[in-house]
Amino acid sequence: MSQASAARAGRFITIEGIDWCGKTTQAVRLAKWLSEAGYPVVGTREPGGTTAGQAIRSLLLDRIYEGLSPRCELMLFLADRAQHVDEVVRPALDQGQIVVCERYADSTLAYQGYGRGLDVDLLRRLNALATGDLVPDLTILLDLAAEQAAQRRFQAGPGRSVRVADRMEGEADEFRRRVAAGYLELARAEPDRFRVIDARGTIDEVAARVREAVSDFLAAREGGAP
Repeated sequence: MSQASAARAGRFITIEGIDWCGKTTQAVRLAKWLSEAGYPVVGTREPGGTTAGQAIRSLLLDRIYEGLSPRCELMLFLADRAQHVDEVVRPALDQGQIVVCERYADSTLAYQGYGRGLDVDLLRRLNALATGDLVPDLTILLDLAAEQAAQRRFQAGPGRSVRVADRMEGEADEFRRRVAAGYLELARAEPDRFRVIDARGTIDEVAARVREAVSDFLAAREGGAP
């Protein structure tokens, strides 16, 4: 555990993965499970975890902004992250809460770095500036092949309609393959922080895998688990 992590009262858990891998569903389920177990929990997301972030999210994801350059896209994500950390994440951690965040700095490395081709080392430095060097204690990577993720977009269940893809979700499979490979490379570089979870199967099956990983983490770090 880093000195910065040791100095915090709370715990910071991030959920990462390519579009359509199930991040939103699993982040909500994890936060609910931790709350029911008696932990103080804040569930949040990037982009869009603050009022300012909601406006930035619209710029980033609305398909009317297809012409955004990779550098413009990067700066918008970083601006959202800086405000999010200062307004939501760090205050919650200082109050001793567990923060469950859908997407964080690793998304920038995977999408703008491995996906868009921007310099990953530069992105690390910019992430450090935007976050004040705030690194997650645990990152859950939902691992799913790009082709399987794309298929999920068109799998509407009873009473559900197929959602129109946003600007990032509408990228080609080749882009998603680069992002997925980038995520796995990040996980290999930091095995102590990352837990790679097989995102295939039912929602309940994936949720059980996520809970097991988080339980192991809390048992190791806290001396107890739900």
